Amino acid sequence: MMGKPNAKTAPLSTAADTPALLSPRAGAPSRGFAHADSWIFDLDNTLYPAECNLFAQVDRRMGEFIARYLGVPFAHARHLQKTYYRQFGTTLAGLMRVHKLEPAEFLAYVHDIDLSVVSESPRLRAEIAALPGRRLIFTNGSHRHAERVAEKLGVLDLFEDICDIAACDYVPKPEADAFRRMIRRHGVAAETAAMFEDMPMNLAAPHDLGMTTVLVHSGYIDHPIQEQMKSWTELPDHIHHMTLDLTGFLEMRRDAAHKSMDLEEGEAPDA
Repeated sequence: MMGKPNAKTAPLSTAADTPALLSPRAGAPSRGFAHADSWIFDLDNTLYPAECNLFAQVDRRMGEFIARYLGVPFAHARHLQKTYYRQFGTTLAGLMRVHKLEPAEFLAYVHDIDLSVVSESPRLRAEIAALPGRRLIFTNGSHRHAERVAEKLGVLDLFEDICDIAACDYVPKPEADAFRRMIRRHGVAAETAAMFEDMPMNLAAPHDLGMTTVLVHSGYIDHPIQEQMKSWTELPDHIHHMTLDLTGFLEMRRDAAHKSMDLEEGEAPDA
């Protein structure tokens, strides 16, 4: 396996680039977690912090695979990689559509990465364990990649299942059909589900389906919308919550739920 890739594959934002914690616009429809019983998490740069720069390895290996598969220089392969990503939702979707690529070899190669940069997270484990109901990982990557990363984080056993790109017949997020496939496959009721994602366009379909949406800010800059976010002054209507720290957000959710229960238990019975 190759060594660690150049961290410049895609830049991580600096402290100066860190956005303000934005709120929905005044009058935007609000959705909370009081009735949530399905908790759905994206994997890359969501379940683990983008600061570990793990996805840079995947990003680099995608370029390498394309260069070898198409017999083109690496720079041209990178151009195709990013073009397909922005046009089709994932690089893999573009390769399958334009070049009729069989996906298994691609997924195995790009996810053959060094996980030493990912640390076990007891705090994250405690908060995911405290979520009432079902927990799922929903990723545009492979099942094995999600399994390995969740195991490294120390949270794999807390999830009921992993819905990967193959389980959705290679229809990727942000396409609405990917979410509909996930919902059908796992029997999820959208109106009582919460979706956590680092890519804002991947939250439009779950919002439309009735889910509560949470944007987990990622410092990994890999898409034009991440640059556009720097000029946001409020959240778009399809994003109901935003956090710079997934574990901290889940801690606050649990505290709020406990306070709400305490208030209900403390209410005087009707006269």
